[in-house]
Amino acid sequence: MEKYLSSFFNSWGKPILFWIISILLLIVADIIESHIFKNICFAIFGFSLLFLLISVFCQLSKRKWVKSIITLFLFGGTIFIIIICIVTTFIIEQEKPDTWAKNLKIPKNIQISNPVDMESGVNQDEKKPDSITNKIVEKTEFQLYNSFQPGLYEYDFWIGKIESGTIYLKAFEVTQNTALSDDRLFETTHISVYNPTDNIQKYGTSNHFTIYEGDWGQPYAARFEVWFKPDNGKKERKLFSKNYKIEGWMQ
Repeated sequence: MEKYLSSFFNSWGKPILFWIISILLLIVADIIESHIFKNICFAIFGFSLLFLLISVFCQLSKRKWVKSIITLFLFGGTIFIIIICIVTTFIIEQEKPDTWAKNLKIPKNIQISNPVDMESGVNQDEKKPDSITNKIVEKTEFQLYNSFQPGLYEYDFWIGKIESGTIYLKAFEVTQNTALSDDRLFETTHISVYNPTDNIQKYGTSNHFTIYEGDWGQPYAARFEVWFKPDNGKKERKLFSKNYKIEGWMQ
C-alpha cells in the first residue's frame, strides 16, 4: 500500500489525471441529478484536490520546479474558481427571491398543526422539548419539530408492533399535492425500526432534514406521510399522515 501511494504521488501525471476524472464525474452527477451520487462525486473531487496538494510537495522535494508550479497552479486555480462560484451563487440567490410559496393559500377546512419549537440545551445544542418527547402516547402518532432555522425540521414517530424495516418521510404541498424535496427526504429522514411487542415505542431523528421549497416568512400547508419499507422485501406501505404549517429553507 505504501509503495503504491509513493508511486502514485511521485508520478506527476496520475494525480492530475485523477483530478480531471473527478471533474468529469461532477459533470455527470449534475446531469443525472442523483443526490447520493453527487455527494460521492464531491467527496472524490475533494480527495483529488488533496492529492494535487500532496503532489506539489512531492515534486518540490525532487526539485521538479516546473511540474510543481503547474500542479500548484491547478490546485490554486480550482480553489479560486470554487470560491468565485460560491460567492456568485450566493449573490444571485439573494437578488432573486424564492417565490415558490408566495401565492399558496393555507386551507381552512382541514386540520393543520404547527411544528413544535426545539429548545436550547447544553452548549446551545437544540433538543426536543421533554413535554412532548416524554409524554405517554397510546396510539400511532407523528410529531414535527422546528429546528434552528425555518425550513429545517426533525420528527418523532410513535408506533406499536411492527416488523423490522425502515421508516421515512414523504411530504406534499396540500393544495397542489406537489412533492417536497422528494429527491432528498429518504436519505435525510430514514430510521431503522423494529418493535415485536404491542407497546408503543418512539423513534425519532437526531439530525435535522430540510424542506427546500418556499422561503422564510411564506408559510404554507404540507402533508407529511410516514412510509415503511420492510426488510423482508415486501411492498412499502404508508403508516401515517399529518398536516403541518411550514416554511421552506432560505437558500
